[in-house]
Amino acid sequence: MVIVNDLLYGNVELPAVFEDLLASPAVRRLAGVHQSGAIFLVNPELCHTRLEHSIGVMLLIRRLGGSELEQIAGLLHDISHTAFSHVGDYVFKNKEENYHEEMFEEVLMNSEIPAVLKKHGYQLDQILDGDFPVLEQPLPDLCADRLDYTLRDSVHAGLTNRAAAKLFLEHITMQDGRIVVTNEEQVEWINTLYERLKKEVFQLPLHLYANQQMAVLIRDFLRNGFLQEADLFKDDTFLLNKIRSFALGYEAIKAIKTLKGYPAFLKKGSSLTTKLRNLKAILSI
Repeated sequence: MVIVNDLLYGNVELPAVFEDLLASPAVRRLAGVHQSGAIFLVNPELCHTRLEHSIGVMLLIRRLGGSELEQIAGLLHDISHTAFSHVGDYVFKNKEENYHEEMFEEVLMNSEIPAVLKKHGYQLDQILDGDFPVLEQPLPDLCADRLDYTLRDSVHAGLTNRAAAKLFLEHITMQDGRIVVTNEEQVEWINTLYERLKKEVFQLPLHLYANQQMAVLIRDFLRNGFLQEADLFKDDTFLLNKIRSFALGYEAIKAIKTLKGYPAFLKKGSSLTTKLRNLKAILSI
């Protein structure tokens, strides 16, 4: 058994399979991948990680009565994110922002995760081919993934506080296989919060600047052979250190952090368009 402590869900005791998964290198790597990409370079407050979010998704699925298998899928759902998260999508100009989904099977198969699953009576195909309605739902319906990052990113960005997020969690439940909200005020609250998150975090020009500049830098270094695609499947510190080991890279990272190119970025306008997502909070009757 293992006990995890989470910002939103508190202390939770978990079965041994989660202890082994959390100890695996593939999952531990996510502790070094920033949830918001390169934004932490210009906004140090946004420094939470993919691992924190992944654990949160797992715990939310558990809270909503999802099976142990679906909880495992929740913990592993972002296992194939590159360093700097969605910056990888911008590097490869993946407009659907699903590069990590395209790499999901390959990353899992080349990790120790299949052996850990087998030890506890599961097979990798159950994760790859499983149907997980609490974890994922088509846009714009609520699901554990979108709900956790909406609440978590908003708390870290200062758009709300833990108490308000925890209050919202008390008013969600499963109904007919869907996540529903049991309080009309909370429906309005989550929808308003998500719109603020899009405007004040996802689409904030300063944040777009950081992620775009990092994507351009990585793309150029890949083209010049200074980086290899495999480097993107390390963590942020590894990639930053490798970039900074070249004089051009060192100066480029310094320029991002000191906003050297930000005025020109604003004048020119961003060429980076993040995928706009919507939430549709359903009120139970």
